[in-house]
Amino acid sequence: MSDRDRYRPVPQGRLSRLAALGQIAGGVASGMVAEGLSRLAKGERPHLRDLLLTPSNALKAAEQLSRMRGAAMKLGQMISLEPGEFLPPELQSIFAQLRSSAHFMPPSQLSASLTSAWGPDWRRHFSQFETTPIAAASIGQVHRGVLSSGRPVAVKVQYPGVLQSIDSDIDNVATFLRLSGLLPAGLDIAPHLAEAKRQLREEADYLREAEEMRRFGRLLANDDRFVVPAPVEELLRPTVLPMDFIEGAPLETLAHAAQTQKDAAMQAISELALRELFVFGHMQTDPNFANYLWRPKDGRVALLDFGAVRPVSPESARDYHLLLQATLGDSVTAVRHALMEMRYLSRAQMDRYGRTLDEMTRVVLDHVLKAPEGLVDFSDRGPLVEIRERAVPIFADRALWALPAPDKMFLQRKITGLALLSMKLRVRMPLSSMLRDYA
Repeated sequence: MSDRDRYRPVPQGRLSRLAALGQIAGGVASGMVAEGLSRLAKGERPHLRDLLLTPSNALKAAEQLSRMRGAAMKLGQMISLEPGEFLPPELQSIFAQLRSSAHFMPPSQLSASLTSAWGPDWRRHFSQFETTPIAAASIGQVHRGVLSSGRPVAVKVQYPGVLQSIDSDIDNVATFLRLSGLLPAGLDIAPHLAEAKRQLREEADYLREAEEMRRFGRLLANDDRFVVPAPVEELLRPTVLPMDFIEGAPLETLAHAAQTQKDAAMQAISELALRELFVFGHMQTDPNFANYLWRPKDGRVALLDFGAVRPVSPESARDYHLLLQATLGDSVTAVRHALMEMRYLSRAQMDRYGRTLDEMTRVVLDHVLKAPEGLVDFSDRGPLVEIRERAVPIFADRALWALPAPDKMFLQRKITGLALLSMKLRVRMPLSSMLRDYA
């Protein structure tokens, strides 16, 4: 997609956003009919879920969510970061586009947003301002500029209407998921939807994000593995966040770096997550690759996004600590108990699939605790394949699904995302010794 094709106004009104979601539903419905007729002609008996989750339908949904931006697109990004049990690989690759392929605001909409924030003479603050974004995501897009003082900056500009559309977007997507049959009828997701709305409202508050940026700047001031930008205080507004511009390469470029370089970078990021969970009491819960930059010259990692930082409740920190101790104790029984206490597993699942779940736990424990030379090789997909094969019937039995507290789901999203990133980059880490530092 060329930059010219990516300029699309952000639909702002409730009805216009509902209409956009309606276009997704309509396009998917027509695709389902066509796919269903095709399979019937071949003598097959298609199931609703199979018709819904086709690559063509996913492509339609991803494109429309990218145009909408806001909470609807954010939910699509969350789906794209799941470990693969929800969607087959070809659909994962399509939804993964949502992590970096949002459409841009047209220049007129951008100018109106900046005028609203800084006044009609906003350009006087800059000696240079690039109107083409260097990045675009679900909540806003980022522009490069140079202040009149000569300070290079990155300016995050929120899409208009995003804050006002959060509640209706999430409600509409939740309705779509229920109607699709993807969620079990008896699964109560109301608390999780409420928490998602709250977190997204916080992410849309750039004054709050700036405060979290300052917090992490203080916490990591003496850790030379990281670079944290500082906000430009005099130009900070609720919908515009200017900050230091940091040179760096996308984190994915580590895939082509020397093994020692990629290992060091991912170990730093992973150790930071452990400190966030057990020491800082605040965790940046969005594992999106675009939230990091890697600096090849000095090996440092730049942290770019603090909108999804959330406090870690004492209960969640305690529960994860118990899980960590159970893991280091090499006890399948203790891990099972910890996962049930956290509601990642239900009693009904254990009653029906207990032996299989224990086998899956054993695979993980052996991979972490019995790694050669103490280094877990994330390029080894063998354990993941073993677990997925055993997990298929358990996951398919949706009536037995359990949901942990919303707080834990956001924390787990970060932990799972880092594991996936480590696999993508094929790193090796002394995971058990890293965990023991927090036992």
